[in-house]
Amino acid sequence: MSYAESWSEASITPSIEDAAFHDESHVISSRQLTRAITAAALGNATEWFDYGIYAYGLVYISAALFPGGAASATLFALGTFAVSFLIRPLGGLFWGPLGDRLGRKRVLALTVLLMSGATLLVGLLPTWASVGWVAPALLIVLRMIQGFSTGGEYGGAATFMAEYAPDDRRGFCGSFLEFATLSGFSLGALLMLGCSMLLGDQAMHAWGWRLPFLVAAPLGLVGCYLRSRLEETPVFREVAENFEAKHRPAVSLKELFRRYGMQLVLLGALAAALNIVNYVLLAYMPTYMHRQMHVSENMSLLIPLIGMLSMMVFLPFAGWMSDRLGRKTMWWLSLIGLFVAAIPMFSLMAHGPAGVLIGFTVLGLLYVPQLATISAMFPAMFPTRFRYAGMAIAYNISATIFGGTAPIVSDWLVEKTGSALFPAYYMMSACVVGALALYFVIETKGCSLRGPGLPGQSH
Repeated sequence: MSYAESWSEASITPSIEDAAFHDESHVISSRQLTRAITAAALGNATEWFDYGIYAYGLVYISAALFPGGAASATLFALGTFAVSFLIRPLGGLFWGPLGDRLGRKRVLALTVLLMSGATLLVGLLPTWASVGWVAPALLIVLRMIQGFSTGGEYGGAATFMAEYAPDDRRGFCGSFLEFATLSGFSLGALLMLGCSMLLGDQAMHAWGWRLPFLVAAPLGLVGCYLRSRLEETPVFREVAENFEAKHRPAVSLKELFRRYGMQLVLLGALAAALNIVNYVLLAYMPTYMHRQMHVSENMSLLIPLIGMLSMMVFLPFAGWMSDRLGRKTMWWLSLIGLFVAAIPMFSLMAHGPAGVLIGFTVLGLLYVPQLATISAMFPAMFPTRFRYAGMAIAYNISATIFGGTAPIVSDWLVEKTGSALFPAYYMMSACVVGALALYFVIETKGCSLRGPGLPGQSH
């Protein structure tokens, strides 16, 4: 008898009372649920904090750690930034099965330490002037460590969040993981901008760019402490109590691809749509605004931050709405809205800073229904035994192919065609791919994540 077959078909149906989760053997109080959300979200914030300080401090990092003039050094720095995306699928292949076997919280405590430790060390790197090629080589190694740890971070945090949250509030609880994503990126960007304004250009080039990287150390330590103090998720504990660890075989990737290949493909397609929109809006937009819309450098950095703050306000509301309307309904609203609004909003951006701000904010708010629901929707596409691995592998492969390349592809299309609307066409294409996949996805609003089969599907 297989592991899945030996698992009792009679899953326990949870009930919700005043934000507390109950089952026969475990009680999750509101306080525990809040701690679980905080612990999961803080690691995600640490990951995106690194992206924020790297993206907004690129000019200083490239000058300190790479040779050549400003253009060539910036190109080297952008290439090094992309290295973390290339290594993410390997992290997913390693951490995902490990998290399904050993538990979610152990793996998540390790990934946040690796991630924050590598970010801290970037701030301590010697310069090109002092050690030559050793400086960029060390940066590449640290970016690879960051990418490897990130490969297990997001899939694990989303799984952890989804399995802790009450079934009828999973969307609302999961939205705080994405709230942390934007918070981390915004904090990193604001910290780098604040240091630049306070210290001045000369001090920033000399040593000031290092300061934001040093903040990663306390963030990582707090995240690791919170995660290590939590109990495992109720869903995973149910498995652990029914079967001793020595009788639980390691997750077979061959079995995952054989039994749940369709779920991997569907999640990968949805993640492609999500990541293309995400990285065009958050990573490429400052460059697009400055180079194509001729917005000043400072404004091109501040406008996306204002837009992200607007998005953060609506994330919990969108998550709450998904618990009532369904994840697929929210995604349909987002995909159709972005497809319709992409060209008008990008056209509006040609009319000065006010048009840029309105266009970016509208597209960001239309993206919110996707962003708010992925932590509830994606983990529910797999059964417990394969949840961490399936989520980590499919999401990270898609993020590597489509997320890390979105800014480069967008910029290349604009330069080749001479049309400033090509990022809009690229986003529209992503929405079409997402819509095709969404049609086949099972709605899991209010469904239990327990049992040997797929949530939302009868066994």
